[in-house]
Amino acid sequence: MHVIVTVNSAWNILNFRRPMVEALISAGHEVSVLAPRDDSCAALQALGCRYLPLDMNVKGLNPIDDLRLMARYRRIFRRERPDVVLSYTIKNNLFGALAARMTGTPFLPNVTGLGTAFLSGGALQRLAEGLYRAAFSRLPVVFFQNSDDRDLFVARSLVRPDQARLLPGSGIDLNRFAPADWPRAGAQPAFLMIARLLRDKGVLEYVEAARSIRAEYPQVKFRLLGATGSENRTAIDAPTVQSWVDEGVIDYLGTTDDVRPEIAQAHCVVLPSYREGAPRTLIEAAAMARPVIATDVPGCRAVLDADLSGYLCAPRDGASLAEAMRRFLALSPQAQQAMGQAGRDKMVREFDQAIVVSRYHDAIRELTGGR
Repeated sequence: MHVIVTVNSAWNILNFRRPMVEALISAGHEVSVLAPRDDSCAALQALGCRYLPLDMNVKGLNPIDDLRLMARYRRIFRRERPDVVLSYTIKNNLFGALAARMTGTPFLPNVTGLGTAFLSGGALQRLAEGLYRAAFSRLPVVFFQNSDDRDLFVARSLVRPDQARLLPGSGIDLNRFAPADWPRAGAQPAFLMIARLLRDKGVLEYVEAARSIRAEYPQVKFRLLGATGSENRTAIDAPTVQSWVDEGVIDYLGTTDDVRPEIAQAHCVVLPSYREGAPRTLIEAAAMARPVIATDVPGCRAVLDADLSGYLCAPRDGASLAEAMRRFLALSPQAQQAMGQAGRDKMVREFDQAIVVSRYHDAIRELTGGR
């Protein structure tokens, strides 16, 4: 078959969807990646993918741009005639689905997150819900990465119960993200946050908690890994991050192509996000046997067992996050390591990437008449 995979950045496919792509190629299918061009395109082509450029306004809410995006999808689907399209991220799901209906193209979206517009309330939220209802109404299958998002879409009649299928995020390569040795005895306690530097990810709450903890425990390290200047309305700029570094509250690590060494050097990985689909950084940390602290919100709470593999804190609440950190620091090294092992065990049981690949294969067979 010819399978198109579309998303709002090629980097997303290389880092989060690679097992699915490799499984399709191994099965003999032609895989085309339809996404805006970035530095990951060459690596995707090296895997055996075709690259198809997609011009889209990732950040904006301009309806003219979105109508143009739908028209581009329609032209591409008519030209390429894919057997099935696998879609991720909000605009690709919405406007790809609408174009797929116009062209009779089998379309399989994955709701990886809801986005600011959906959660904003008022007219913008009503518009977002109307678009989802129209885009998804005739699709046989819609994948969700956590039960909260699935249940919300069903409750608001955006999808039918028979359409909604649940995945354990994007899955995790348990061999690549193997348990890491615990930091050496006597190493300064280190928390690590890995995320795009957005307010919605809880970066400000992380900094607030770091200030509070360091006032009591000045030896504790607070590391921050992720890109500034993201195309997002809640992005945090580089001068703000530098001010935290100058203050001495944060160690900023910049960006990396491989997070594993940084996770290995941390005692605990933190993500105080306001809402997630299935937070990749927490899944990777747990797979490497690191305890995690996350907000008690959809997506985040699904990847840990509270008080067993990590702690939950209140969203948008730096004081609650700091209290969870204090609880972690009060544990013995043996208890901290046991918490990390509990997280690894959960990843093995529930988040193996083979589970995701198998469910995609089943759904693709349904959409393509058994092929």
